[in-house]
Parts: sequence; C-alpha cells; structure tokens
Amino acid sequence: MEIKKLFQLEGKTAIITGASKGIGKAIALALGQQGAKVIIASRKQDAVDETAAEFRKEGIEATGIAAHMGDMLQIKALVEKTIGIYGGIDIIVNNAAINPVFGPILQTDTPVFDKIMEVNVKGPLELCKLAHPSMKARGGGSIINISSIEGLTPGLGLGLYSISKATLIATTKVLAKEWGSDKIRANVICPGLIQTKFSEALTGNEKILKMVLAKQALPQLAAPEDIAGLALFLAADASSFCTGAVYTADGGYTI
Repeated sequence: MEIKKLFQLEGKTAIITGASKGIGKAIALALGQQGAKVIIASRKQDAVDETAAEFRKEGIEATGIAAHMGDMLQIKALVEKTIGIYGGIDIIVNNAAINPVFGPILQTDTPVFDKIMEVNVKGPLELCKLAHPSMKARGGGSIINISSIEGLTPGLGLGLYSISKATLIATTKVLAKEWGSDKIRANVICPGLIQTKFSEALTGNEKILKMVLAKQALPQLAAPEDIAGLALFLAADASSFCTGAVYTADGGYTI
C-alpha cells in the first residue's frame, strides 16, 4: 500500500470539539483536507458556522453544531445531529476544555472543581459513550483526547486543571482497553505550551514564557498546527496498531 493512502480519510466523519479556533480548528482543518467530513463543535453557533463556512470555501465538507461539553443534553444532540447528517461517526477529537482558575488547591472550591471535571472529563467521556454504537457498527473508529503535559507533570497554579487532564489520560486508556475488541482505538495527545487564546495568560507572561522555553529542548513557542499532524496520524489508518498511548508534543519540555 502507498504510504500516503494510510493518511487518507475519505468516507470518514469526524467530530472535533472546541473546533472554532486554536488547536481544535487546526486539527479539524487537517482532517478535512485529508477527506474527512468534519463536524465543527463549540459553544456558540455563530462561531462554528463561521469556521464551517471557511472550510467549505476550501472544498472541505464541514458542518457547525453548537454544543457545550458541560451540557449532557447538548452532547446527545451533537451525536444525533451528526448521525442524522452524515450517517455515522468514525473519529472523535475531544479538544474542548476549560481552566477558570489559577492558584493553589487550597484556594479553590468544590463548584469550580465540579465545573472543570464536567467539561474536561465527563463531557468527553459522555461523547465517546454516545458515539460508541455508531463507531462499532461502522467497523471501528478512532478517539483522540487532547490532554496536556499538565496531566503528566503538574505545574504550580494549575492544580485542578492538571487533575482533570490526568483523569482524561486514564479515561483514554480505559476506553482503549474496553473497546479494542470493537476495533475502536483511543489515544491521547499531551501538548506543551501552544500559542492560542486559551493559553494567553501564560504566553503573555514574559517571566513564565521565558521559564518554559528555557526548559524545552526546542526553545520555541508552538502553534496549533504543530499538533494537527499528530492528530491526523492517530485519526488515520497509519496508526491502526496504536491504542491506549500517550503522545507528548511539547518541544521536549517533559524530558
């Protein structure tokens, strides 16, 4: 088989959450350029419609569906609408996440913890569970969860976020083990510091940025596109024997 065919996604349907900007948008674009029909999911309908329209201008089949990952009814609707439009689901990229607090654990409270876990863990798991019957019926699929190096090596001030991302890593491994017999693969990507709106509080802090870059083997700030290639590999047949794995894309920060 030609190696390039292993990266083609014609006939596949992918749901990408948090896809109206940043890492999610870069991943959705990469999957779409390789032939996948992409569902652009995020909280606001106008934002997903704008991104979907932008993709369609490039010849990508794309649809925007608003869905908040902390709302289980909206997640159910996301799955139902996707199946209604494209007939099924082959790929899920759980990229949407929140981090509303910065500070030590002792300064956080239960409602904030619940909110973070609901969006960063419960929502992605629910999306996978709801999509499972369709993926199984279509002969398998690929789940790609976007965690963080904070889930591997927690940093100061990001305690609750780190807990949620570590839990997402464990969740990915559970899905890989339980659903492998259904030919559904589950892998996780742990990005380092990427230049996005989500990370502005860190990339915009000269002291923090200097500290991070000094620790990386590659002393440069990454862009969302630096994650897209790895996500494409995990979505495609090129990674057909990869499941339950944790991939870092951090410029060597965790070495």
